[in-house]
Amino acid sequence: MNVPVTKYAKAPDGTSVAFQIVGGGPVDLVYAPGIWSNVELMWEEPRWARFLERLASFARLIAFDMRGVGLSDRGPQPPTIELQRDDIEAVMDAAGVREGVVFAGARAASMSMLFAATHPERTKALVLYAPVAKTVATPDFPHGKTVEEQSAFVERFVREVGTGRNLALQAPSVADDERFVAWWARFERLVASPSAYEELARIFSDVDVRGVLPAIHVPTLVLHREGDAIVSRAQARYVADHIAGTRFVGLPGEDHIPFVGDGDAIVDEVQEFVTGVRPAPEVDRILATVLFTDIVASTERQAALGDRGWKDLVERHHALVRAQLTRFRGLEQDTAGDGFYARFDGPARAIRCAQEIVEVVRELGIEVRAGLHAGECELVDGKCGGLSVSIGARVMALAGPSEVLVSQTVRDLTAGSGLAFEGVGEHELKGVPGTWRVYRAVG
Repeated sequence: MNVPVTKYAKAPDGTSVAFQIVGGGPVDLVYAPGIWSNVELMWEEPRWARFLERLASFARLIAFDMRGVGLSDRGPQPPTIELQRDDIEAVMDAAGVREGVVFAGARAASMSMLFAATHPERTKALVLYAPVAKTVATPDFPHGKTVEEQSAFVERFVREVGTGRNLALQAPSVADDERFVAWWARFERLVASPSAYEELARIFSDVDVRGVLPAIHVPTLVLHREGDAIVSRAQARYVADHIAGTRFVGLPGEDHIPFVGDGDAIVDEVQEFVTGVRPAPEVDRILATVLFTDIVASTERQAALGDRGWKDLVERHHALVRAQLTRFRGLEQDTAGDGFYARFDGPARAIRCAQEIVEVVRELGIEVRAGLHAGECELVDGKCGGLSVSIGARVMALAGPSEVLVSQTVRDLTAGSGLAFEGVGEHELKGVPGTWRVYRAVG
């Protein structure tokens, strides 16, 4: 979808707070993602766009950058949670929201809990993802980090900002995805400067909203992923236990960033809490790179070797290919005679896997060809299907001996990876509408 228009609300101290309105559902859902927020860049990442679109499918979504990050001002004073609390009201006023459900991610939870306690008349309900009651542990609160742990965490966080390396903590499942890491590094740089992150980290290190929790008297949902390395389960559980009537939902997963991993599980819980209706199950859809390979001149080779010799060759070929799939984190989807179909979560790894397969099978005295495409796939019983898979197969059919061909989508997604390509023209792909630009991977 097109990026929604960004608007600005004016906080009491004159700070401009960026927000967007998406969808037109019967409930106003005021969403603050937390420190990782830029209301325009979020739409560039397909997984994040899907997360937002799903929220907007059942509510009028008002997403905003809290002060100090994204497109919002820092303001004339340090961005404390009290001032950030005021920004929620400013955004609601500017968006024409009298009473809304406030949905806060991670560090935005503190300001949102403060808002719900001081403005219950405007808070229809409260949804908190990975909330923190108190950052640093004390004798009466053992659930936080020690002073030394928090200091080391902040030092690493500020040192790595703009590189994407912090994804090892924030989102381990994509920390090796070269495309995502490159995009996230750029995103980090466009969210805030290192000094701004350092200021925010200092403020968050002092957070202690334990006294606020008993004063919250609106329906509340607390969500937390059990393997989150940034916010412990004990932190989230403490928040839930100290807000009367709160529903706590622990979800599987290790990613702190909510749209990475099973983002749909989070949205499902929010939708049920907000509307009272859980969404009907749907076919899972994922963004994947599909790889097809097959042995060149296989019919002639089979005739020359005979059935027994051919069977032995195919088994050795399969062993070599599977070793490369394991090395490059590819998931085997199917084998059809002498060909392979696999999927990857990163296009650069998929290309490098294809190139290695081309090289290693030479020791068997054979050549293979390969084709790749990246797109949204339907995931049924763990296997990708749909048009994107057909396109990958058709691209492979164009390849010659020892050739790795890719669609333009794959080439575009690997920008900055060091891979090189040569254009091989536009082609009609059997059964696929339109013409498609195809490229040869050469480095």
